[in-house]
Amino acid sequence: MAEGLRFAALGDSVTEGLGDPLPGGGWRGWAALLAGSLPDASFVNLATSGATTLRVLDEQLPSALRFAPTMASVVVGVNDVLRPGFDPRAIEDRLDSVVGTLCASGAVVLTARMPDAGGMLRLPGALRRPLSRRTDALNEAVLAVAQRHRTVHVDLADHPAVADRAAWHVDRLHPNERGHRVVAREFAGALAVRGVPILRMPSAEPHGGAKTRPFEHAWWLATKGTGWMIDRGTDLVPYLMGLAAREIWTAISPRRRMRRRVASGGGPGWASGRSPGGASGGPAGERPGGAFGADPGARAGSREG
Repeated sequence: MAEGLRFAALGDSVTEGLGDPLPGGGWRGWAALLAGSLPDASFVNLATSGATTLRVLDEQLPSALRFAPTMASVVVGVNDVLRPGFDPRAIEDRLDSVVGTLCASGAVVLTARMPDAGGMLRLPGALRRPLSRRTDALNEAVLAVAQRHRTVHVDLADHPAVADRAAWHVDRLHPNERGHRVVAREFAGALAVRGVPILRMPSAEPHGGAKTRPFEHAWWLATKGTGWMIDRGTDLVPYLMGLAAREIWTAISPRRRMRRRVASGGGPGWASGRSPGGASGGPAGERPGGAFGADPGARAGSREG
């Protein structure tokens, strides 16, 4: 891979580089920083804002294969987590297709365990918990694919930078330049362990990006960020409230049924020997997988900034 390395980056706005602006406009991001640390590398960034695993499979993978990469990154899934209809089995299947196809073409593939979106957004506990479980399910799916195909896999979820406000863009969902450099360095270190030559480690200190001042953060929030928050306010938050309400009802409904049976003299058990939750042993009406199952009837999700 030392000669003629070809690096294709697939994913969503994090890989696109949002949060790491260039002086002339546009984004740089961790993938471009990583590419700069590789000797004689050709680089293409196919990541797009709002991309889900389905879009990566349908739209980005064909372009990546035409580029014929010897190395590719597939860092995606947060948009799946933030949308109704979340299905971790479908996510794993799509990621398996993307990663498996790239590996079969001869590329070394990079994957990552992602931080908890609910924690990054500092949501209240009742809203954060369902989102956190979805993130856990996403990371389990990614890990299964990573182990199956022996990808270069890094853990970004428990990195100290996650708790460092200085590493995050104003929206709390994207790294700023410092945060993008953390991601680039993590991948560079993991690639070096795998035997991929690293020309130089990406610098940990901001360099070469656009200098952002406090009023520019406020301007971004007032212009672009406002639309993103309106979308989230009219779509994500009500949906998470629904998940939270369902979680609360799942917790209290078995106790309500138990109290009714005891009050009627039925005792704590079922005459048939079945558990209070029905044949499956879980709360009545709950699908296998709980909050991780698909959500029929939920309306389509909003854009991801």
